[in-house]
Amino acid sequence: MTPLSQDEASSAGSQETGSKGTIRVLQLYPRDMNIYGDWGNVLVLQQRIRWHGYTPEILEYNVGDPFPEDVDIIVGGGGQDSGQLVIQDDLLSRESALKELADDGTPMLLICGLYQLFGRFFKTRTGAVIPGIGVLDVETHGTDERLIGNVTVSSPEFGDILGYENHSGQTRLGPGVRPLGTTAKGTGNNSSDGQEGARYRNIVASYLHGSLLPKNPAIADFLIRTAAERKYGSFTPGAPDDGYAELAREHAARRPR
Repeated sequence: MTPLSQDEASSAGSQETGSKGTIRVLQLYPRDMNIYGDWGNVLVLQQRIRWHGYTPEILEYNVGDPFPEDVDIIVGGGGQDSGQLVIQDDLLSRESALKELADDGTPMLLICGLYQLFGRFFKTRTGAVIPGIGVLDVETHGTDERLIGNVTVSSPEFGDILGYENHSGQTRLGPGVRPLGTTAKGTGNNSSDGQEGARYRNIVASYLHGSLLPKNPAIADFLIRTAAERKYGSFTPGAPDDGYAELAREHAARRPR
């Protein structure tokens, strides 16, 4: 499935009738931070928003763009160190706006590289420090150890979360956040404490990709429900088709590390 451009998505959304309202999804830096199938997360949100009876509007923000107003969900993806360096200055210039959105309760999904840069800093294995914007109370140190393979996370909110990790950053959580869950299989944030991801207000941050949301619709629906409740005061779910998601979860759960 080919992703819609911003103009195509807006046009398609405006033609839908009988909608409960529009939910605007902003993908951060897809040009430079989109190497782990992160568009898949946006496509899942787009489809499930429709299944729940709302109209999706898909927006992109890249370096140098004007920052959109009235954003309902923010999605950020992964990238190599080179991609993080490309967006570093622009992200810092948007620090105040993103902090305000986060503290106001805007639901966000942050994967891998943008999980790191929404923290305090990412220190590469060569000692270079890439400052983060400090939305999340986490810090990341690059190492020569690569954490890679299938992961199952036990989450009190979302049940078993299934995904795939591939990172050399070791992330430590501070007291201002809580973990997304604990690793039943795989490594997670680092090679020692058994925690994966971070939760702060309505932010879900994680190293899991592959993409994450196709196999974890409970997280997608949390983002959509939260966005709808904030914007419209309530959320009445539709009837999503979770058949393929359940099949994918069954296969993923059987895979070895």
